[in-house]
Amino acid sequence: MGRLFGATEEIRVCSMVRWFKLFDHQYFGFWVLGLVLFAIQEIPYMVMPLFHLETNPIMNMVETSAALDVCEKVLGSLCIAVMIFVVHEEAVLFSIAKGRERLFFAVAMGVLLLNFLGWGLYFGGYQSVLVMMLFIVVMPPLYYVAIGLWRRNVLLAALGVVFLAVHFVHVYGNLKM
Repeated sequence: MGRLFGATEEIRVCSMVRWFKLFDHQYFGFWVLGLVLFAIQEIPYMVMPLFHLETNPIMNMVETSAALDVCEKVLGSLCIAVMIFVVHEEAVLFSIAKGRERLFFAVAMGVLLLNFLGWGLYFGGYQSVLVMMLFIVVMPPLYYVAIGLWRRNVLLAALGVVFLAVHFVHVYGNLKM
């Protein structure tokens, strides 16, 4: 049994690294599961080529604001980077032990499932502005907010809220053109 615990601790150390303190209880480090959670959220884009869509408004939007486009890309990239490289002082690789952790983990997974539902509708030809905005545009930033709240990563939660606003306004403006 001791060897099993030793292996578990070794995996935890390799997968959850804290290099130096940034502020309060937040550290610059590395959370390998953050990388996995990002990749899972990107699955619809990975499988999109398998669907021979007659129309693909999300991928063929006319850009209406270069400034919003840059802001959206910067904020989205920051959310991913902060999710992977900012870790709470007491964080472990994976935990849903406490009520708060359980709640926000469940919210993150629910948001992810709604996002996948939206992509399913989209791939099935239901490409209304409502479906795209509600399921494909709103859910990814909410996913980052929920992960931030689950992991006590206040920077990620705050960036996710700002990303949500910019992403929504930007994509809505593009789709309305």
